[in-house]
Parts: sequence; C-alpha cells; structure tokens
Amino acid sequence: MMQSVRDGARLRRFFSSTAAIAIAALSTVAAPAPAFAQEELNALVWCDHTDPALLEPFEKANDVKVNVKVYEGTGAGLSILDQSQPGDWDVLVIDGVDVHRAIDLDLLAEMPADALPTADIFPEVRMEANNTKDGKTYAVTEKFGYNTISYDKTKVDPKDMQDLSVIWSDKYKGRIALYDYYLPMIGLVGLGLGKKTSELTEADMPAIKEKLAAMRAVSKQVSDVVSSQTALATGEVDILVGGGEWITAVLSADKPSLDWTIPEQGAVRWAQSIGVMKDSTKQDLALKFVQYILSPEGQARLATSSCYWAMPANAKAGEHMNDQQKTALRFNEQAEYLKKTQLYPIPSAELDQQFQDAWTEMLQQ
Repeated sequence: MMQSVRDGARLRRFFSSTAAIAIAALSTVAAPAPAFAQEELNALVWCDHTDPALLEPFEKANDVKVNVKVYEGTGAGLSILDQSQPGDWDVLVIDGVDVHRAIDLDLLAEMPADALPTADIFPEVRMEANNTKDGKTYAVTEKFGYNTISYDKTKVDPKDMQDLSVIWSDKYKGRIALYDYYLPMIGLVGLGLGKKTSELTEADMPAIKEKLAAMRAVSKQVSDVVSSQTALATGEVDILVGGGEWITAVLSADKPSLDWTIPEQGAVRWAQSIGVMKDSTKQDLALKFVQYILSPEGQARLATSSCYWAMPANAKAGEHMNDQQKTALRFNEQAEYLKKTQLYPIPSAELDQQFQDAWTEMLQQ
C-alpha cells in the first residue's frame, strides 16, 4: 500500500544529477572490467553503483566483471526480480525501509554478521529493525542523506536557513523552490511545527495544510529534482526546500556558492541498504562485493559517485575522502546531524491518503 511512497524516494535520488539523466536512458549498464574476466556478478542497483571508479577496483582485485542494472523504485525492482529466473541476480540495493518487503518475499540471503563491519557504521543508521529479522542479518545500510534546505549562500543569509520557519516566511518570497514529493516535505512541515515525524496523526492535518498553503504562497515553483536543482544552480531560485547534500554536494566543485544545512528543528533522513540474493549461485563472491562496498575505501567511492553524493554509512570512510568531499557532505558534523534528524513519516494507508490529498490541494493553489 506504500509503494508510491517508497518509489518516490527512489526517484528523488535517481535524478539528482545530470549523470543520472544519461544513465536513465539505459536499462542495463555494464561497467568496464578486466579483459577476459573469469566470473561475472549481476547486481540490481541504484545509479550510484554504476560509476567505474567504484566498480573497477573490485573487478580487478577479484578478476570479475560486475554487470549492473539500474532500477528507479522498489516496485520496479521487485517487478524485475519477479520476471527473472532464480540465480539471475546476485546483489540487491534497496531502500532501507523496504528491506523487510524483500525478506518477506524470500529474496535475500542471510549474511554472517561477523563478516560485516557493523561496528563501524554510524549507530543511528544501522537500522537493525529494518535490516534484520529474527536475529538474522539480511542487508546492511550503505549510504544515507537528508531532505532539508539547500541554498545559495551568496544570495541569502545562512543564519536564516537554521530555522525551518523560513520555508513559509515572506522574507524570501518568490525565491524558493519546493521539491515535489509530499512525504519528506510534510515531514519537514511537521518538524517545523515541533512534531516528530513518527507521531504525525490526523489531528495534525489542519496545521499541516495551513503551513503547506503558506509555503506555496511564498514559493516560485514546485518541481522535480532536475528542475529544482537546475533552478538553484542557475540562480532562478535561491532556496530549495527538500534538497540536501544529494542535490548540492556533487555540484560543490563547480558551484561553491551552493550549500545545505540541517535547521535547528531538524530534517528528515533517508537510507539505502545492500544485500545478497538468496538464489544467487555466487553467494561467496556476492558477499565479498557487499564487504567491498562497506569497506572504508568502497564507501568513500560510493559516497562520491558521479550520479549523486551522499553520506557513507561507514564512519571510517572519511579516512579515504579529501577535505573538499568531506566538507560538501558535512562529514564532521554528522554526529550532530544524526541526533537532529528523523526518518520519513510512515503513515497508515488512511493518513497517507490525507497527506497526498493535502499535497495535491497545495499544488492547485
């Protein structure tokens, strides 16, 4: 019942850079590999796993060719698996909140917990409740990030970006873009109202609708990731509500004026997980790939993939990242950010429909 919610989360990051747009035109991307590789590994992934800079070190070290296929949403990924033969896929990347869907469908293999660097993963994103079941580990968080406020620091007062009320303030009227995905946006509104995302109820809807209307009144546009990112990068708008490191970090070298922050009231947080397919005939090699992705070196490469940047789950990845990369991702501020941020709202079917209706009503204003 929550497929549209989860698929929207995928789309938000899939199209977070011009590199992703090119990748979207292809259903399957085969990364360069060593000539005459003895084995092949097939991975169903998000676009950040297609970067040769990420795949080539593993391929060369293991004499293997990694074939990667990009999908755009959990529903689409499960459909691909449903149409595949057992053993077609060896590795799966999936939204952290959707791991149990894959477990319940008997798609993921148990991984030995002692073979994974769990202790090195930021405690707040280990998400044991999502990645494990009955004490068994089926997936591990590999990357995470935030829906928050992105902005041009030469055009606005950065101090104003520390208060979520700026998203419905008249001060920057006509200079704001709203990211067109209702769930994190309503989560941000809830935080701005002093609510926890996990505790939003029908009783909060009047206040949420009021703030959504106020946001719409001061915004210039409500648009998808590409349009919003373009508007911010070209100066068409100065603030993007719902953005974050996945919007601005990949542009930081060319557009150093673009920045992002976590306001005092907090922001919403997403995470992605990786696991081994139960029907894989190459489970040892697939586990080795998961271990590589979770290693400090693999994590640093994944965090700064050409498709989109975001925080590596392994805290030791910073040892393999340069200062510009760590600054763009706010690496050294994660302890504070993780304490201040909350996961997406996960509403009941009834409340989710009210969320969607409220968002549609706002769009029509």
